Amino acid sequence: MFKLLTVIGARPQIIKAAALSRAIKNHYANQLKEIIVHTGQHYDDNMSQVFFNELGIPQPDYNLQVGSGSHGKQTAVMISGIEEILLKEKPAALILYGDTNSTLAGSIAASKIHIPVVHIEAGLRSFNKAMPEEINRILTDHVSTLLFSPTKAGFENLVKEGYDENPLAPYSADNPKIYHSGDVMYDNSLYFSTLAEKKTPWIENLGLQKGNFILATIHRDNNTDNPKRLSALFNSMIHLVKEYKTQLILPLHPRTSKSLEKNLGDRLWQKLKSTSEICINPPVSFLEMIALEKNCSLVLTDSGGVQKEAFFFKKPCIILRSETEWVELVECKSAIIADADQHRIESAYSWFMNHPDLRYPPLFGDGKAAEFISSEIVKHLNNS
Repeated sequence: MFKLLTVIGARPQIIKAAALSRAIKNHYANQLKEIIVHTGQHYDDNMSQVFFNELGIPQPDYNLQVGSGSHGKQTAVMISGIEEILLKEKPAALILYGDTNSTLAGSIAASKIHIPVVHIEAGLRSFNKAMPEEINRILTDHVSTLLFSPTKAGFENLVKEGYDENPLAPYSADNPKIYHSGDVMYDNSLYFSTLAEKKTPWIENLGLQKGNFILATIHRDNNTDNPKRLSALFNSMIHLVKEYKTQLILPLHPRTSKSLEKNLGDRLWQKLKSTSEICINPPVSFLEMIALEKNCSLVLTDSGGVQKEAFFFKKPCIILRSETEWVELVECKSAIIADADQHRIESAYSWFMNHPDLRYPPLFGDGKAAEFISSEIVKHLNNS
């Protein structure tokens, strides 16, 4: 029996962990024991605990409860806490997801004491090091032993950075193994899609018309904390619902909620509140989010995860950033990068309305990425 220690801290990681926990429980319960560490990076119940309850994820064995703070302070507290747990539990490997401060903290803590790091969602690159997430993912990749990329582009990024496509076992941080594994979030979207159908009455109770509303999410600090960018985004939303006679729902990240009134200015804030077609909602659960994605007409987002989920459910997506890690979505024209530019956002929306026949090729695997990842972890540990 091999012991794995999984570090999670933010909403997307909690959801991703559900796929691997499910695969371990269903296929590798006699070989792998998973210990879950929640850093508390997302400490609001609507952004964290609800996902454990709804998705059937095992409750964390540890919760560091770090809360919010500057990047340096938050990461330092997490490194210290994770290191202490690693020394106590002595796992065979540390499992990390994505590109948050929790991911970076785990990679530093484990690599310093020579515990192998398994990075799920490796190889993604925005090629913008002004993004904290870009730094986190690059550093984590470069201390990992097993790297699982959800896409071919991510795998090719690793090859370009010098990773050997076919290294000989045994694998280590100095001789890492890279994989094109498929995406665990696609696994989850397929698995939970039927359950999400039960949330359809909830959508109707919000006053939304199925197939005739925009789903918007905004959470990145370069949008929420920049009055000019934030104003452009909300002016765009108000224009779209008025011009195209549609509705829009905005489940608000806590950071965005705090920023709205402060950064929009009184005139735009009052205009937003008086726009009846826009529904500002508290954070939603994963199943509620899937239901919104399945029933909306289009997605506006600065979230990498929501970009993919829009693709999973065959919805056009306008990306509210200047770049994306999911370049395949832009290449197949199911997503358009518009940044926080009102003209580009409105032009992208118009383009999608005039091009309803979009392509959604099978970019993210077969829905069994977590099973593949689990099997490769077992194989590696047996050969180590």
